Amino acid sequence: MRVLAAMSGGVDSAVAAALAVEAGHDVVGVHMALSRNRDQFRTGSRGCCSIEDAGDARRAADVLGIPYYVWDLSERFEDTVVADFLAEYEAGRTPNPCVRCNEHIKFEALLDKATALGFDAVATGHYAQVVTRELPDGTTARELHRATDAEKDQSYVLAVMGPERLERAMFPLGGFASKAEVRAEAARRGLSVSAKPDSYDICFVADGDTRGFLRDRLGSRPGVVVDTDGAVVGEHDGAYAYTVGQRRGLGLGRPAADGRPRYVVDVRADTNTVVVGPAELLTVDRIAGERTVWFAGALAADGAGAGEWFDAQVQVRAHGAAIGARVRAVPGGAGLEVALTERPLRGVAAGQSVVVYRGTQVLGQATVSRAWRAAPVAV
Repeated sequence: MRVLAAMSGGVDSAVAAALAVEAGHDVVGVHMALSRNRDQFRTGSRGCCSIEDAGDARRAADVLGIPYYVWDLSERFEDTVVADFLAEYEAGRTPNPCVRCNEHIKFEALLDKATALGFDAVATGHYAQVVTRELPDGTTARELHRATDAEKDQSYVLAVMGPERLERAMFPLGGFASKAEVRAEAARRGLSVSAKPDSYDICFVADGDTRGFLRDRLGSRPGVVVDTDGAVVGEHDGAYAYTVGQRRGLGLGRPAADGRPRYVVDVRADTNTVVVGPAELLTVDRIAGERTVWFAGALAADGAGAGEWFDAQVQVRAHGAAIGARVRAVPGGAGLEVALTERPLRGVAAGQSVVVYRGTQVLGQATVSRAWRAAPVAV
């Protein structure tokens, strides 16, 4: 197969490209330039799009003996991932930019361009596995599963890609037991990135100051912080900078009457108001989702495509635990509903992703639109 290897400049994507070459594929490496701002490509950038990363990707491609190109996807990245990030915070929601990057850039813009150029698949350094299984009607479907290494598993942020794009995706690292094994593989192959530190934080927030980034882009919007009775207990410079579950940096003018810590329990974008309250108000046992993506055959076994409830597990954070739940696809719409059965969750915010699993298999994904307790919590 002709395979386009997405090479970020890190050890994971370099080893993924190497394994694709070793498997006998005709591989071409490409590095995605995602920023319009050269400052974000400075030395020491904490994301995955610095000048050093492009150079590291080129050197890895040279070692592997494959062609290498840099594709400028900065305009698409700004218009989709960054714009969504700003719009979601401005609306009082909590987005996950890595999910949107996988949706709009790596498995939309990149994969679609690769297909147009005649490539059969895109290989990335994500930690996940693809399993091909025969369906009851005799057809086959590719399933997205968790990686062998649970600590590095990235199936949560990949779930948004859906079944059609999964058909043309390769994740060569899914079977590795640990990151140490991947680094050892890189060293064995003479790849200089074998000891390179992992990237972290939001790649387009170069200094890690998310609140500062939002303030620079959205401007100052002074407002008040109130308690659940509506009493003003503080001020803020923009409700967009707060998220449900936040405790630090609230700048409250007076402590709670009972002396207990207070958390952000609601962000009301329409009135530019932040509401704080006790931890109990963060506990939820029901979740509604929108913009739902289901994988092929995921619901057929349960008949849940008609809106029937079925048993599954759900995960609401990239590195959170999956917990037992009852789930159903909303009939006639693009939503889903979740009733947690194992235990409640705390601090689930609109805008987060909720991913539905059956064991290691990803069944589907949605963006949280609402999270609440079925019965009121006494405080």
